[in-house]
Amino acid sequence: MCNIDTSRRRLLQLGAYCVAGFLGVRCSDDSSWHDPQVDATDIKSHFPALQRTVNGYPLIYFDTAATAQRPMEVVKAITQFYSSENANPAPSLHTLARRSFEAYEHARTNVANFINANDSSEIVWTRGTTEGINLIAASWGEAYIHRGDEILLTIAEHASNMLPWQLLAKRREAKVRYVDVLETGHLDLESLKDKLTTRTKLVCFSHVSNVLGIINPAAQICRIAHDAGAKVLIDAAQSVPHIPVDVRQLDCDFLAFSGHKLMGPMGVGVLWARKSILEQMPPYQAGSNMAHARGLEEWEYSGAARKFSAGTPNVSGPVGLAAALDFIRSLGHSNLWNHEQQLTAKMHERLSSQRGVRILGEAKIQDRISLFSFTLESMNAEDLARKLDQYGIAIRAGDLASVQLLQRLGVKQAARSSLYVYNTADDIDNFAHVLGAIAQPGS
Repeated sequence: MCNIDTSRRRLLQLGAYCVAGFLGVRCSDDSSWHDPQVDATDIKSHFPALQRTVNGYPLIYFDTAATAQRPMEVVKAITQFYSSENANPAPSLHTLARRSFEAYEHARTNVANFINANDSSEIVWTRGTTEGINLIAASWGEAYIHRGDEILLTIAEHASNMLPWQLLAKRREAKVRYVDVLETGHLDLESLKDKLTTRTKLVCFSHVSNVLGIINPAAQICRIAHDAGAKVLIDAAQSVPHIPVDVRQLDCDFLAFSGHKLMGPMGVGVLWARKSILEQMPPYQAGSNMAHARGLEEWEYSGAARKFSAGTPNVSGPVGLAAALDFIRSLGHSNLWNHEQQLTAKMHERLSSQRGVRILGEAKIQDRISLFSFTLESMNAEDLARKLDQYGIAIRAGDLASVQLLQRLGVKQAARSSLYVYNTADDIDNFAHVLGAIAQPGS
């Protein structure tokens, strides 16, 4: 039987971690990754959680699709806010209140620029993608979805982009219809066209599948939906961390994403919507900061996004999110993507060569983020995740909040490895070595 402990520790000593993909350079232990001028430990050194060990092994974190790790730049930004700027924000009161307000609004502008919104007043702060979708369902949906109307989803949606619409449809006596996927896992665009009718009021889909990592043709889907007279909501939770997202270019109507998946804090997210739509939507929640009294029962609501900010805001969340976006900018989207594509190719090669492993969806590395869901013949997914954890390797496993898609692909659960900027070629080699030993314990 192979000695996992000895072999893996030997691999971990092979040399420095490689993030040279950022610069399109190469590395000694893999001819496509080496450049002697690159400090290969630099990127990973920004992430304190990745310096720890788990069960005596250096942590290999392959669970970014669930939540990313945070660089020190984000931790410091949050600490700085609470150390020197903490106050309930106000634009014209005491110094701390003004500084808090400035930090809060600077973060809003930062996000607007990051996704190329027309105006910062189109940025609604939420707790995450799920709340952003629920906000649209509870506000826009209650106002504009009526009896007999249709909402078009795909069977590939995460529960957070499926259940809110099913509940809305029940309340409004509307109907939810579903676009199928092809055997490859790609959305069936012919099915989309066939399902669109004059009753379709909204089309909702994920920009990137949280199960398959496939990047859907979002701009094309928006055009098809708009040609049929429907509004479009994009779940961008898995796309914004990895690829440039331009809401004007996509030409969607709503877009939601979470801070914690792109190295920002938990508990903060973004809902973008066209300003003209936000102005027409009724309040989601009511209270201070989103309305001002003009009399006993007369109120003036704040405009656009600020109408959806009842109560004391989570200022530290947007501050941390802005720091995460600045960190991504410092790396550069193209460099980040080049690095991730090298990881994707290597992970695909290592998983494909494992006996008993089935990769879900099309076995291509193009048009996907570095995310792979797979099954193992000899072990169910959750047991595999627990086994890998014994060697310091963190993956996700279960139904991935996407039961309908897994059933379409003929399985009940799957394991998922999802990589990011801080992962390396060595991480993949070590993971593959341990996975192989687990899959073939007698070899």
